[in-house]
Amino acid sequence: MPSQSPSFFTRLALAFAVLGNGKLAAQVQDVRDGVLPTAPPPPPPAPVAPPAPVLKVATPDAALQLLALLQREARFVDFLQEDVASYPDADIGGAARLVHAGCRKVLDAHFTLAPARPEAEGSRIVLEADFDAASVRLTGNVVGQAPFRGTLRHPGWKATDVRLPRTTEGHDPRILAAAEVEL
Repeated sequence: MPSQSPSFFTRLALAFAVLGNGKLAAQVQDVRDGVLPTAPPPPPPAPVAPPAPVLKVATPDAALQLLALLQREARFVDFLQEDVASYPDADIGGAARLVHAGCRKVLDAHFTLAPARPEAEGSRIVLEADFDAASVRLTGNVVGQAPFRGTLRHPGWKATDVRLPRTTEGHDPRILAAAEVEL
């Protein structure tokens, strides 16, 4: 069914539009010659968002095992659970030295550590667009996009090897230190 004829002023506006637009005039001529207009190309596909990261469920066993090692070698839990506010600084310092030595022994025995960045503290560094955001935390006036230029305040740490002891079947990792009962 043909559409209703446009009014005189609508036709006049169309005529001026055709006069002022060569591309539109060519399209009108094509329609008059029986050439059907082609559909406009489809819009480009929307960018696909990267998939959401898969979150792993952390089991507490390894963390509890490490805490038990720190308790065994450095009495770490005992030290942190103690209210040290009433002790003189000299006493706290002596205890901290023992805890430090024990914690260091656990780190040395069960981990190989290396700096997360190879540069020395205080070095000026450039972080390109593909820098590893998991191993570098930007601080200060963070604006814009990489490359970022800044001063390395701390090189960070990464574990290059972990050597936790094996546990036996039935071991309860929640027991960090067994209760001691003197008979």
